[in-house]
Amino acid sequence: MNFDHLLGPLAAGTHFLIVVVLVLRVLGQRHPPGTSLAWMFLAILVPYFGAGLYLLIGERPLGRRRGRHAAELMPILQAWVRRLPDASLHSPDQTWAAIRRTAQGSIGLPALGGNRLELKADTDAILRALIADIEAARHTVLMEFYIWHPGGIADEVVDALCRAARRGVACRVLLDSAGSQVFFRSRLPRQLQEAGVAVVPALPVSLLRAAFVRFDLRLHRKNVVIDGRIGWTGSMNLVDPEFFKQGAGVGQWIDAMCRLEGPAVEVLAGVFLWDWCVETGQALDMAAPGLAEAGSPAWAEGGEVQVLPSGPGFEGEGAHRLLLAALYAAHEEIVLTTPYFVPDEPLSMALEAAALRGVRVTVILPARVDSILVRYASRSFFDRLLDAGVRIMQFEGGLLHTKSVTVDRELSLFGTTNLDVRSFRLNFELTLIIYEPGFTRELCALQESYLASSYELDRNLWLTRGRGVRVAENAARLLSPLL
Repeated sequence: MNFDHLLGPLAAGTHFLIVVVLVLRVLGQRHPPGTSLAWMFLAILVPYFGAGLYLLIGERPLGRRRGRHAAELMPILQAWVRRLPDASLHSPDQTWAAIRRTAQGSIGLPALGGNRLELKADTDAILRALIADIEAARHTVLMEFYIWHPGGIADEVVDALCRAARRGVACRVLLDSAGSQVFFRSRLPRQLQEAGVAVVPALPVSLLRAAFVRFDLRLHRKNVVIDGRIGWTGSMNLVDPEFFKQGAGVGQWIDAMCRLEGPAVEVLAGVFLWDWCVETGQALDMAAPGLAEAGSPAWAEGGEVQVLPSGPGFEGEGAHRLLLAALYAAHEEIVLTTPYFVPDEPLSMALEAAALRGVRVTVILPARVDSILVRYASRSFFDRLLDAGVRIMQFEGGLLHTKSVTVDRELSLFGTTNLDVRSFRLNFELTLIIYEPGFTRELCALQESYLASSYELDRNLWLTRGRGVRVAENAARLLSPLL
């Protein structure tokens, strides 16, 4: 019997069934509308590929064990902060009270006063200062990064950790398995482990795990806590820029970090321990002993800082809500720097609305990024932003990797979060909300130094780009909710 005449209807029926099942599944997950439409578009256009891709990355499962452990640890993280002295929780300045409440409502972590803050933007100096802090450690060194890349001064950090572990300091290192894959293939993990440093890959990637855990959830935090008294966070991975991605054609990566002392360091320690325990399954009382000889002191003249961790397990897209609240609270000026700018509709509208009501809005982006798809998707948003009066500056001094927002030269958002859907919904991120005007003035000065190496996108000239370029941008934009 010849079944050739049945192949066409069978293929069409299978196509239709896959599309229907996938569309119903997408609608049942309550994704943002743009994300749902992107997945349905992909399912209709290429059903087999779209269905497979959705099964891999369409939802945000942490995995049953991780999800259960994350839920159990959340109240412990909140209690971690409640035990701090009442003086640290006092906020006499109510200028940004709505921002404080927004951030605290997302995760239950309040703003803390009495912190000393140092903004550092020279990568060699950052690594040297970090090494000095590790050399002075007496009890614990806790480190988590998205990327640790061998070479240059980054290898000297390995040596400092080995020396610390040999003198009895408890050293724990948590690295994203995908971002740090070059590191894990090198001799450095064995060198650290032989010295007594605990090194754990976070969110390992494998075909077997992809059936149960979304494989592109990534640990994107950069977080160091030493003796519970010194903290580091910001945009810089543990890399020496002279040895990192030199063949990408984007120049050296430009980053900044914040060094902290004070009560906020306790929260950074709590975030690390949450990540460590979720990944390893280790009980908190086993992971945290001897964190510090005494609690982190509050400085009388110190600034007020709020720590906001975000990502799967921290429900509600806290970093996204915080950014929108800050943009709508601005009266005079907003300056943003980010390497990856693929805003969703609420963020794009908030920027446009700010510019239209007379706020000076400046977005500083690298002229070249290491992702063609992100580059085209990002540029698809420029027309409306330029029409609204937003200044778009193209930085030419390398790949500007600093993630910063300053509002009215008084409030800062600083940390690891890019201005894209991936950072808002998928990555484990860390943001500092800094209410200390002195730090914000320093950050504004750093942003101005970036502006000095940038050119402004001319609206009239931008509108003359070719039709083919516009089509490519709009095509990339269709996938922006999935980037």
